[in-house]
Amino acid sequence: MTAKRSEFLPFSKPSISDADIAAVTDVLRSGWITTGRRNTEFEAAFCAYTGAKHSIALASATGGMHIMLKALGLGPGDEVLTPSMTWVSTVNLVVLAGATPVFVDVDRDTLIASPSMFSEKVTSRTKAMIPVHFAGAPADLHPLRRMASDIGIPLIEDAAHAVGTEYMGRLVGSDGTAIFSFHPIKNITTGEGGMICTDDDRLAERLRQLKFHGLGVDAFDRQTQGRAPQAEVLEPGYKYNLTDIGAALGLGQLSRLVEFNRKRSELAALYRARLAGVDEILPLREPAYTMKHAWHLFIVRVDTDKARMSRDAFMRELKERNIGTGLHFRAVHLQKYYREKMGMKPGLLPATEWNSDRICSLPLFPDMTPEDVTDAVDAIKDVLSKR
Repeated sequence: MTAKRSEFLPFSKPSISDADIAAVTDVLRSGWITTGRRNTEFEAAFCAYTGAKHSIALASATGGMHIMLKALGLGPGDEVLTPSMTWVSTVNLVVLAGATPVFVDVDRDTLIASPSMFSEKVTSRTKAMIPVHFAGAPADLHPLRRMASDIGIPLIEDAAHAVGTEYMGRLVGSDGTAIFSFHPIKNITTGEGGMICTDDDRLAERLRQLKFHGLGVDAFDRQTQGRAPQAEVLEPGYKYNLTDIGAALGLGQLSRLVEFNRKRSELAALYRARLAGVDEILPLREPAYTMKHAWHLFIVRVDTDKARMSRDAFMRELKERNIGTGLHFRAVHLQKYYREKMGMKPGLLPATEWNSDRICSLPLFPDMTPEDVTDAVDAIKDVLSKR
């Protein structure tokens, strides 16, 4: 057996600098720790980075999807097309809105749903499409946008994996409507948090209203240096505002995003080189259209026949060798609720289900070293040699 690492290599770890800590400390000492000036600065910085017309900071991407579906008026009788190869929150929120999720299969080797896969599921009841930018690679947006426009429905990009992703030379979020996540495993973090980018003025205004109790002003007004006490409720809303603690951290993280993603790309290239010739391990294929990968995740599939072991056993063996892994994702349509309440069964989405049983995310984060990649790949080879 290859010598085991002395320290555990986690699947992911946020890169927090002394400057990040100092920025958060300054907020804590300021006396204003909820939504305030730092939020305004963070939203402006995200607009400047992506080219978005509007950026709306939130307590989570899940909260962003909630108010998005509410703002678009989706409800009973409406169908929303989205992949099953995604995190459960998007689908859960479609159900909680009273609408019906219609699951779309994905390309077996990119894990991204193509425009034709969406087109096959369109009916007269289709009222929205939610493509997922997966693992740092973008969905094929141009034909998806044309399709949505022809049908007359909104396209909501699930960009949780796509901070820094480019499609056809433009950053995801630069136009259209996209929802980003800043969970600690993402390319930048605010602890917990998210951001909606949109070029729709009316939608942006409604989202700002819904994210903070339905008030006619945002949680922080630059003119009053706080919330106007005369603000009135225009409709019942929610409380999904980001704290200034999170925004201060986000500002520092965003300033280093290009460097973070450069390191991720280098590590991903090293993985690909070191795994070449390991027939039991199948990395994802990059989409053929012009794009720039943000490398949020480095996902492989375990060829269970050649490896003569299950994906779960493979992950357990790596953990025994002090290598952490992740699973992104189990097919949503085969989760207990969707099996029992919607009658979902195996066989409906072949590529999604094949991958759901085989995918494994290897360690990938900016503070990793080339030696860490070597340790992970050596552990993989050791596991496979002992089967």
